[in-house]
Amino acid sequence: MKINRVAPWLASALLATTSLAAAPAFAADQPAAAENPDKDIVVTAQRRRENVQNVNIAVTALSGDALVDKKITRAIDLQTAAPGLTISRSGVTDSFNIRGIGLASGSPQVTNGVATYIDGVFQPPIVSNGQFYDMAGAEVLRGPQGTLSGANSTGGAIYLTTQRPKLGETSGYVSGNYGNYNNVGVNGAINLPFGEKFAVRASGLFNQHDAWFKDVGPANNQPERLAEIDGRIQALYKSGGFQANVKVEATQRKTGGFALQPINTSLTNNSAVAGRTNTPFTVSFNTPVSNFERSFATVLELKYEFAGGLTLRSLTAYQNKRLAAVSDTDATSISLLAGGNNVRERVYSQEINIISPDTGKFKYVIGGYAQRNKVDLRNWNSSGGNFTTLPHPNTSKLLLGAFGQATYQLTDKLSVDAGLRYSRFEVTGSNAVYSAAPGSTMAMIIGDPPVGATILAPQTGHESDGRATGKIALNYKPDADNLIYAFVARGYKNGGINPPTGTFAPETVMDYEAGWKSTLFNRHLRTQIGAFYMKYNNFQMDVTNPVSGQNGVVNLANSEIKGFEASFQAKVNALSIDGGLSYVDSSLSGFTLINKWLVPAASNGFPQCNGSNSARCFDYTGTSVTTSGGSNLYSPKWTWNLAASYRIEVGDDVVVTPRIGYSYIGSQWAYPTYQTGTDLINARGLWQGSITLDKGTWKGEIYGTNLANKFYVAGQSGRNELYGAPREYGVRVTKKF
Repeated sequence: MKINRVAPWLASALLATTSLAAAPAFAADQPAAAENPDKDIVVTAQRRRENVQNVNIAVTALSGDALVDKKITRAIDLQTAAPGLTISRSGVTDSFNIRGIGLASGSPQVTNGVATYIDGVFQPPIVSNGQFYDMAGAEVLRGPQGTLSGANSTGGAIYLTTQRPKLGETSGYVSGNYGNYNNVGVNGAINLPFGEKFAVRASGLFNQHDAWFKDVGPANNQPERLAEIDGRIQALYKSGGFQANVKVEATQRKTGGFALQPINTSLTNNSAVAGRTNTPFTVSFNTPVSNFERSFATVLELKYEFAGGLTLRSLTAYQNKRLAAVSDTDATSISLLAGGNNVRERVYSQEINIISPDTGKFKYVIGGYAQRNKVDLRNWNSSGGNFTTLPHPNTSKLLLGAFGQATYQLTDKLSVDAGLRYSRFEVTGSNAVYSAAPGSTMAMIIGDPPVGATILAPQTGHESDGRATGKIALNYKPDADNLIYAFVARGYKNGGINPPTGTFAPETVMDYEAGWKSTLFNRHLRTQIGAFYMKYNNFQMDVTNPVSGQNGVVNLANSEIKGFEASFQAKVNALSIDGGLSYVDSSLSGFTLINKWLVPAASNGFPQCNGSNSARCFDYTGTSVTTSGGSNLYSPKWTWNLAASYRIEVGDDVVVTPRIGYSYIGSQWAYPTYQTGTDLINARGLWQGSITLDKGTWKGEIYGTNLANKFYVAGQSGRNELYGAPREYGVRVTKKF
């Protein structure tokens, strides 16, 4: 199915849907979900509970039930339902991008351009793909954010919300599933009240499946195998205008390592290509691989609402995330190249809000934010069974912000928003990249400093910056069912250090948008249409720094981005249909960088030769390339999705609902040398479906994802590519009480 045929068809279908002359009879009220437009979809991204149709932001909102129905089990799956969002696998971190702005680097020096929050708490990029359970909903906001909450962001924000305790109610659920690859899972929650003012909610998850890939090499690995166990407990106390909610959560996720394959290229310096299996879901490693992720978080939210409706809010959080991964660096059995990533990131954050009452012509949110990140890396590389380079950088970051946004109702139909934020950032780096002593053991290299090692390049540095950002918008509501808006917003992402030779500057973006949201045919059809133009400056990218031989962050170029988005939710009798479409046209100016494909794999990570370390160095002369530019990285021109369900009432309180969905993500560049054979991730389209049977408090389901069993590239890491999940199918039974 070619995009030049499909995209115009879908766009025409969206426009035709919005211009229906008459609507047929619709079914009675159904449970609230994103695909059921006869119920209000509520979002909280602006610190208030608001109908999504009244919010002047391009946003995709999904209820907890919709996440289950659409088989969105992890953050990476959100790209199948939110147009303009791409999440590309890159090993220990995933690259979140919206409209081609976000994260194009795995460096700990780079901040997320798309801020992800769980229960209002900012999440660092590592250990970010845990499975969803006991969820209240998800919101994907497109465009710069930061005048209303938390950390600043240039590309957008993702808000994930878990179910909170409910006062005066004993309730819960348990859900179990079994599928192919011996996929066994169970998750559930129980809500217990203690009197009228206090309640506790405990929830948890266990999930495991066998390896998705077969390793035919001598290491006999189990790539992409999973064993995950998560737990969460929350307590809510509410008395009068005061409420306190405390959450403690822990996650442990083990996999059989990443199923890497060398990128198939004829370039002479990627000799590992000869070791590719060229067989789908088959790899050949000679190094044992693994991945072990752990996280712990505790969150305290305090609120006090005064008699007049003014609310004070405090959100305090601590997170401790750890990751230990071992990879077969050349991803074959040809060379004995391996690498380890050992990362620990601790995040301390505090947010304070003053929120005005919801009534009156003037509404506002004022806030302050502080975030401290401490990132410790103890990484290593080996060749032929001997340790070589040992990157051991330590990074300490501090982000401070003061923000506010206000809305004034000029007339009954016209209002104006104005938001302002000032952010201040500071980062300090320490430690070094070491050369391992000959004959080093694992116990020797994990020390600080590594036993017997010599310094190849220091990782010291300091950088600070700050920017004022803001938003101004006009909102026109000709009636209760339509909103027309236009705004200008500025976003900022901090700079950082680039050891050992300097710093990199902040990214900024100017965003000009206009949109129209409508509710038609007695609330049974909703549409959201918008267009945008963005000026994106100082694009931050991870490229080879010849001084250290390690990847370093530089400001490559500036970019222009323009496009449009359209989405709808409709229901005709028992048929529900929803879909979204995004077109993004980006243009990144030309620049010069080291072409990693001209550096032999065996010399990867070695610093520039200077006469004193000739045993482990490389002469980078002649490896730079100047490009004429191209589109932003991880920025497909077209993304779209379409889903349908049909509710069949068969009597005796039994409802059968078949569902089918399709999502398309266009081709995208993963590295800025713009070489088709090495840097392009091809387009993909994925089918999913299910049949559910509801009877009272019981629900049974047969489900399937990637129904066509498409073997596709889902991202890149260095000289290797990573893949998406194969076809998965199974049964699930859920009991609510």
